[in-house]
Parts: sequence; C-alpha cells; structure tokens
Amino acid sequence: MRILYVDIDTLRPDHLGCYGYARGTSPNIDAVARDGVRFTDCYCSDAPCLPSRAALMTGRFGIHTGCVGHGGANAEMCQEGPGRGMADFNGRYNLPAVMRRAGMHTASISSFPDRHGAWWFNGGFDETYNIGKRGLEGAHEVVPVALDWLERKGKNENWFLHVHVWDPHIPYRTPEAFGEPFAESPLPDAWMTEEILAAHRAHKPGGHSACEVTGYDSTPNPATPRQPVEIKDLGDFKHMVDEYDTGILYADTKLGQIFDRLRELGLYEDTAIIISSDHGEDLGEMGSYCEHGEADYAVTHIPLIIKWPGGAKNAVSRGFHYNLDLLPTLVDLLGGVPPFTCNPVVGNPNPVTYDGESYAGCVRTGADGGREALVVSQCAHVCQRSVRFGDYIYIRTYHDGYHLTPAEELFNIKEDPHETRDLAGEKPELCWHAAWYLERWVAQNMLSNIDRRNADPLWNVIAEGGPFHCRGYLADYCRRLEDTGRADCAAALRREHAREL
Repeated sequence: MRILYVDIDTLRPDHLGCYGYARGTSPNIDAVARDGVRFTDCYCSDAPCLPSRAALMTGRFGIHTGCVGHGGANAEMCQEGPGRGMADFNGRYNLPAVMRRAGMHTASISSFPDRHGAWWFNGGFDETYNIGKRGLEGAHEVVPVALDWLERKGKNENWFLHVHVWDPHIPYRTPEAFGEPFAESPLPDAWMTEEILAAHRAHKPGGHSACEVTGYDSTPNPATPRQPVEIKDLGDFKHMVDEYDTGILYADTKLGQIFDRLRELGLYEDTAIIISSDHGEDLGEMGSYCEHGEADYAVTHIPLIIKWPGGAKNAVSRGFHYNLDLLPTLVDLLGGVPPFTCNPVVGNPNPVTYDGESYAGCVRTGADGGREALVVSQCAHVCQRSVRFGDYIYIRTYHDGYHLTPAEELFNIKEDPHETRDLAGEKPELCWHAAWYLERWVAQNMLSNIDRRNADPLWNVIAEGGPFHCRGYLADYCRRLEDTGRADCAAALRREHAREL
C-alpha cells in the first residue's frame, strides 16, 4: 500500500469547492474528492497547530498526552516515567511508527517540528525533510522535494509520505507574482456587516482582533505585504478573505503537481490520498481575524478527504469524527498491524489505549457514521473546551485570552455557521445538556490519568499564567486600548484579570 498524507495548514473546509465554496480555490483537491470520500464533520480534538498534530500522531486527546499549548510545560508531552523503554511512545506507537510496523517506508516533508520544537513528531519516520524556514516557506519550496522523492521512491511498494504546506497560514506568503486572483470576485457569503465589524472594533479586544490583526498592535511587516494588519471596513475584510483564499489556491496549484506526477508514474489509482488540516481559521468569527485562537466551529472544523483504493468514490459521509480517529482507521483499512515486540520487562507488547475510533467502514462504503458528540479544546490563545453536538456548538471559556468572552456561549451551526448569534441566554437547557456532556468527558478522561498522577493540563496552563500567546501582554495592551479610544475594554480586562497584572 502507498499512502500520501497531504497536510494543508490552517485550511477551512468551507473554503474548498468540494465543500460548496463558490470561488475556484481548489480544483485539484476537488478532483481528488471526486475519487474518494469527503467527510463533512471532522474536527481537531485540540487546537491549534502543536496540540492538533500531537493528537493526530498519537491518537490521543491532549488531556492524556499533556500537549495542549504552544509554550510552557504543556507544549510538551507528559513524561512516560519508569515504563519508558529505549524508544518512547512516538518511536513505537504513533501514526508513522504504526505505519512502519505495517511494513511501510515512512517519510515526512515538514518544518513543523522545527517551528514548534516538537521533535517527537519525527518519531516513527524513516526520513524527514525540513525546508528550514520554520513554517514561512511557500508550497513552491515544499512540492519540489516531494516530486523528487516520488521520482526516486514512488514506485517502491509500501510507503507513507507526509507532505505539509503552510500557505493559508498567516502571514500570507503567496509570491506577489501570483497576483490577486480574487480581487474582482465577490465574497460568496456576505455574512459580515458594518454593524458586526463596528461592534468587534469597539467591544472585542485581544490578540488578532479587528484593530490588531497581527497580534497586539497594527504594525505592518514589509516582508509580508499581503498580510492585513487592521480591518477598518468591509473592503479590508474582503481583502483579508481574498488573501486567505489566494493562499489556498496557491497551495492547491502546487499540490496538483504531486497528483499529476502520481498519474504520470501510473501510481494515482493505487495510491491512497488523505487530505486534511491541523485546524481551520477565524476570519472574523468570534471577533477574531486571521487566527486560530478559539475552540469554536471555524477553528476546530477541518476538511477530511480520503481516496482509498477499492473504497467509495465521489461519496459524502456525515457524522462526527476527530482527527485522532485516523490512526485506528488506517489500522483497520490495512487489515491490522503486527504488535510491537518490546522489552519483556515492560510486559504487554501493545500497552497503548488510543482515544481514536475507527471509521474504516465509512471510507470503504461512503456511509454515514461517527460519534454522538465531540469535545474540542484550545489552550494556546485562550483556554476553552467546547461540545459539538446536533446542530450546535457549546463553548465554555476558562481564560478569555483578553477577548472579553462570556463564560458560556451557544451557537446553532446549521443556521449560523459564522457564530454571530449567541443563544446561551435563550436556550439554557441546551447549555445544561452540553455542560453535562463536557463534565462527563473530563471526568472519564481524568480517571485514566490517575495512574500517571497527571493534572488536567488546561488548569496547569492557567496556573502558569494563562495561554502562551497572551502571557505578558496585558499591561501594555491595556495602555494601547486606552490610547486608541477603548478605555472601557481596558477597564474590563483589568477587572477580569487583576491577578495577572
């Protein structure tokens, strides 16, 4: 079996043609989707980049691995303790290690481990290629490495190749020569209004707000001329979406070269192709712009397309899945994987309990299937846990990342996918139901942590001083708010976060 995993950073499914987007952002991805199964409701269990890939690779929730943030103790996985052998978990039981145990040669083309100091990501890969720009490279720098690899090794039997491109991720880095392909194209969904934007500018502070798109100020960087720094009006909003869509189209154009090369080599039909992302992106949702800093629908909802030889074609499968469900799904699709034979002192040759659940049947037939509900988390920009159930997402905020976010929010995703109308006050019974589901999930997962004496990593992040991306900014940011006519926001933040000043 040959498996190509295409990892497109920061990709929203609703900005792909195969998911109904009216702009032509993804013709090559759409073509692969027609040859496979498109999953409508896949979510990263732990956002954003580092926690999401930790969950994907381990098949385990961040509440178990401990990796939930971008800095501090919980940007690392928890120690394995006395049961650790000469190789750790990621050298034995993570996704590429399991693929290797299935007889595959494994390779990754990604600068992700370098960007985040996540060297565990390389565990299980026989080969790793790092462009060396720590995530600032364009697809034109990544794809040639993949094409060269396919020329040298593509016709070999049994390989798993991970190819990672960053183009939809800020700062928008598409070469200027690519132009502005969507400048004359109207936005397909005119959900943003002057009234919503004005409310965001006046009452939604925090990093990557409408007034401070790049972080906690609005200073442009000459090295990234495509990157918006402030959203002052609907023209700026359209420009932001145009640049995001341009990044998707640029990635799609370059990735099309890989798909074409597989066809030229006569490998396309017999190669499994998986296309997904680590997380989505808020493009104004929740008052957040060009950032993946929430545990909301726009950030945690990710695309998932699987073209599997002998599997369903041009199918749509509905049902809730986590990104971490992929590991057991691949094991099922491959017909099982031999157990790891470890040191007999350790005992059980396969001691790992994955949190993922297989959806192999959906890949084979295109049928619906999945979980009753999902719990998704974010601890890098805010500390939130959310429940995705039915037509709704319930968001529980423990630390607001200086956004002045209510403790509880509820949105009807079917009717309001951009999360503009908080229903928490109108539907308390749904909030109670979701809060019960969340509490049950936390209790069940913390019980399995007891033998390792692990605390809930969300609370450890708060104890360390809050989410990594807002630590140390509060005092200076409050002064900026006062200097820019938002003194009421500064006063509210000082009250809410007095212990951090």
